[in-house]
This record gives sequence, C-alpha cells and structure tokens, in this order.
Amino acid sequence: MKTMIRSLRQSVDYVHAITDIQPQIALILGSGMGALARDIRNPVRISYESIAHFPMVTVEGHAGELVLGTLCNKKIVTMSGRFHYYEGYSLTDITYPVRVMKLLGAQVLIVTNAAGAINRSFKVGDLMLITDHINNIKQDPLRGENADELGQRFIDMTYAYDKSLLALAEKVGRREGIRLQKGVYLASSGPSYETPAEIRGYGIIGADAAGMSTIPEVTVARHMNMRVLGISCMTNMAAGVLDKPLSHAEVIDTTRRVKGDFIRFVKAILKEIKL
Repeated sequence: MKTMIRSLRQSVDYVHAITDIQPQIALILGSGMGALARDIRNPVRISYESIAHFPMVTVEGHAGELVLGTLCNKKIVTMSGRFHYYEGYSLTDITYPVRVMKLLGAQVLIVTNAAGAINRSFKVGDLMLITDHINNIKQDPLRGENADELGQRFIDMTYAYDKSLLALAEKVGRREGIRLQKGVYLASSGPSYETPAEIRGYGIIGADAAGMSTIPEVTVARHMNMRVLGISCMTNMAAGVLDKPLSHAEVIDTTRRVKGDFIRFVKAILKEIKL
C-alpha cells in the first residue's frame, strides 16, 4: 500500500506540473460517450500513456486521455476512456485514475457506461439513472491492505449512488425532456456477453441492465468519500430479450445516435450541482 501512495503522488505531481486546474467534478465517459470532452473550455489534454502508473486503453470507442478544464462553470477532470477487468488489468489498476482524480480535488464523480437492457420496459437509447448495483465481477477493489489516508477499512454501500444527485438528475431530465429510466446495474467481468439464461437469472435477482464496468470505480470513489452519480445508456437489449445476436458495433452506433441528448443532459446536471 505504501507503493500505491507513492505512485499516486507521482501521478498527481505530474498532472500538477502541467496544469494548476483544481477540478471539482470528475467524469468517466464510457463507450462512444467521449464527445462530451470536446466541449470542455480551455482543455488540458494528457494522454494516459504519459502519466506514470496509468494503464493503457485498448477498447474501441475509448480515447485514452485525461482532460481538465471548465464545463458549465465547473472545474472538470474527465476520463475520456476507461479501463476494464476483461482487458487483463487488476481492479487496483482499473480504479487507480479515480484515486488520482480525487487527490486532484474532485469531490463528485459522474460515471457513465453502455449497458444492455434487461428490463423489458426499457428501450434502446434510454438513459438509466443507476440507483444501486450488483457486483457480478465477484472481486472487490478494496481487497488487501488498506491505506487509512485514502479511506476507512469498511465502507457502507447502502447509498453508493448519492440520493440528492439522483433527485437532481430526475428533475433535470423532466425539464429537458430526456427519456429517463431508473434501475439496478449489474456488472460482470466480460468480455463475452451474457447468455440468455444468465440474463434471465440476473433479472430474477433484481438487475435492470448489464454491463462490464463502473462498479469498481464507484466502490473506490465511495472509499474516498466522493459523491457518485451513475448514468447508463441502454445501447442494446440484453441477450435473449430479443431474438438477435449482440455486437460491440451496435453499442457504438447507439451511443452515437443518442450522444446529443446525453451531452445536453450531463451539461444541465453540471450547471445545477451544488458543491
């Protein structure tokens, strides 16, 4: 754990050497959602590969850069592209950038992802506010030695997703005319998509949407006492809900189609977040 603390300090010092921006809000942009980063004013772009101890993005649709600047009068740090367990990284690697963003100053994390809809009342292109999650990765990023300077050993996940941010997002969605759902997000390790039988089982235990990310980042954000808002884009119906195969191309195509509403929605939320 002392090695991690040392690595985090090196990463944060590297960013500080490039910019004096102190972000208030951190954003993690999922597959196909990186267009929002292009709207950041006076952006400072730092490739992941140049930041010591950062993993490298390997998935299509993920740019692989940290972007700092101003968006909707808020100081922002954005992960344009995230890391996944299926890429072979440890959960410590996957969540490392969240710790860096918190140490840079971010108090709020808005995390987005692409997901398959399990709930049959959902439609492709819907945005879902995450109210809770089910960790089907079956690993916890906090396993191992704990660093008290980062967070306490045992954390309460009853309200992993901040209730006031959820209420704010609902209000904004109604005002902006965004089709919003609310539900439980389940993450598996991937990269294979779930079978129809697995999806039926996940529905029985309460999942409304399935994906391959987000939960490790949210867990670490809560470990560091960040407030979290999670938004899933329903890029497809999950396996077996419709009689058709799944593809990553469909994921990217759907996010491109809904990115206008997504960007408008996130900007409207940013404008109203109280820090």
